[in-house]
Amino acid sequence: MDHLEAGAFWNANAETWTKLSRAGYDIYRDQLNTPAFLALLPPVGGLTGLDIGCGEGHNTRLVAKRGATMTGLDIAETFVRHARAEETRAPLGITYVQGSAVELPFTDGAFDFATAFMSLMDVPETERVLAEAFRVLKPGGFLQFSMTHPCFNPPHRRSLRDEDRITYAVEVGDYFVNARGRIDEWIFGAAPEGMRGRLPMFKVPRFHRPLAEWLNLLVAAGFTLEKFAEPCPSDATLRDFPAMHDAKVVAYFLHIRVRKPAGLSSRPS
Repeated sequence: MDHLEAGAFWNANAETWTKLSRAGYDIYRDQLNTPAFLALLPPVGGLTGLDIGCGEGHNTRLVAKRGATMTGLDIAETFVRHARAEETRAPLGITYVQGSAVELPFTDGAFDFATAFMSLMDVPETERVLAEAFRVLKPGGFLQFSMTHPCFNPPHRRSLRDEDRITYAVEVGDYFVNARGRIDEWIFGAAPEGMRGRLPMFKVPRFHRPLAEWLNLLVAAGFTLEKFAEPCPSDATLRDFPAMHDAKVVAYFLHIRVRKPAGLSSRPS
């Protein structure tokens, strides 16, 4: 499977995804992942930024509200349509572009920084994605991205729950198995059962890579490693959203920030 095939799956997911996430049912994003990502993000006021795999633009808008001039890119036409409609309704100066992360339609050194919220893991050609991100960053610019933690969300993952349905351990396996292109089917569990029954399941292509492979690809692309985070929900969050307890038992997400060395305009040979 290549990026175009994967993008077709995401375009098919986009209508339901937008509907449910805008209704507040993407609780892992809203209550944990995005707040932690923004807490890690350096100051971006006055900078130009690219959000790679922007979806319907939720996180792009949050970064723009921090003072950055943002461009959002997504391969899924339906996501871009919804993002543009929201920009028309509530303008933040964001430009949305339909395109692929492996063929970024921007000039070299066009951006001060790039973000990628839970998107790079969904593109099979990871090496090309990282090379493109490196290319469009100015020297000294950074890339910060999030993904499901490869150590704790490998091809086999199962939450072990007690009699109150609270997760007390997570069973993982097949960490080194090449399951790239496998289709996982699911939908936001926080959505009401009646709504879930009326909507199509998401079909999400999986392109799992072990952690060492991710780090080696980042180094090979020319980036220097700068900052990492493994978000953990607070006790207060878990009182309100007990279904998220698996993210307290193990790190469900991994955040990484890397930087293009200053004075380096192109990828090292």
